[in-house]
Amino acid sequence: MNKLLKSILFASMTMLAISAAQAKDEPKKAPASVSASASAKVELLDLNSATKKELSELPKIGDVRSDAIIKGRPYKGKDDLLNKKIIPEDAYNSIKDLVIAKQKTDAKKK
Repeated sequence: MNKLLKSILFASMTMLAISAAQAKDEPKKAPASVSASASAKVELLDLNSATKKELSELPKIGDVRSDAIIKGRPYKGKDDLLNKKIIPEDAYNSIKDLVIAKQKTDAKKK
């Protein structure tokens, strides 16, 4: 039994040394983060036109807050949610990268 234990220990140490050597040789990767091109591909939810269902699916936004968001329309910018005291700061921080406040363009002004 002692010989078997030594063999297992030796094999484990060898595998560990090989893994450490391979990890040392691999180039270090940047931490996983959202790149500018990846975030550009994400469709932002428009606060001025989103449905109650779409809004209520956002983090920390439920039926009550989605009703408040709809009632407070139109928004010039997404920060109006804070400026108009529609939602608290923690809820805003959880959705600010997921929403946008698009402005209606008037085709007659051209």
